Amino acid sequence: MKEGAVRRYLRALQDAWEWLGAHTLVRRGRDLELMHRATGFATLALVTLAPLLIVVAAADPLGRGGFAAWLADGMGLSGRSARVLTDIISPARDVIGTTSVWGGLALALFGVSLGASVQNGYERIWSLPPGAWHRVWRQAVWLAVLTAYLYQEVRTGGAMQGPERITLSSVSGILFFWWGQHFLLGSKVRWRDLLPGAVATMVGLIGLRGFSYFVFTPLIVDNAISYGAVGVVLVIESWLIGVGFVVYGGALFGRWLLDHHGHRFAGSGPTPPEEPLDDD
Repeated sequence: MKEGAVRRYLRALQDAWEWLGAHTLVRRGRDLELMHRATGFATLALVTLAPLLIVVAAADPLGRGGFAAWLADGMGLSGRSARVLTDIISPARDVIGTTSVWGGLALALFGVSLGASVQNGYERIWSLPPGAWHRVWRQAVWLAVLTAYLYQEVRTGGAMQGPERITLSSVSGILFFWWGQHFLLGSKVRWRDLLPGAVATMVGLIGLRGFSYFVFTPLIVDNAISYGAVGVVLVIESWLIGVGFVVYGGALFGRWLLDHHGHRFAGSGPTPPEEPLDDD
């Protein structure tokens, strides 16, 4: 009797798995090399984006928290773990004075490579051909808006708490990732088709923040004691891998949801991407 119940239960799970089309989502994640892309995202963010954000944070006339405060806020750190992070990775106070104009431009140029990587991931997800090389201006604009988005996240974090902060952060995050997909894809995919991916990305980042609070907060202190600065950097890199996984995985989930369940809401099959626009 128990064996029959177990078989019926497993059969029900298999039917639900097939009905959801989850096997397709898993296969697409494997074809996209999701974890490999997430690792590449983390490496580029640490090597190319972090130096640019250090300079921007140091130039902030409204707050002196610096890049470490930006990072601690993004990871959801507080208390001793936030202090450890600040003590280890805070740059010198004269970082602005020692950064030339050409150095700033070089930092921005290297930061654009992160935008190129994200754009390529979105194009793979939506089965679009790679954008032309001269569309690098889109990656530069996306990088500038990303920096502004991160800046306002830190500023509002110091001025707001509780439901107000959560609401503002969620809305601004959805708008950024919604706009970011549409902009990097050259307006080749309709706004309404990109919204589920933006929402999924923001939900994933909220979940990652909660995971970081419970896991990375004590881990940073332990690694700082055991391995010093290298241990803290390893924790930061692990968190950035999670961010990359969510950024690509959220967009991939949105495409999968549109393909397999969009007809349940729109009364029709999945909507194909729009024809490429000659806008450059």
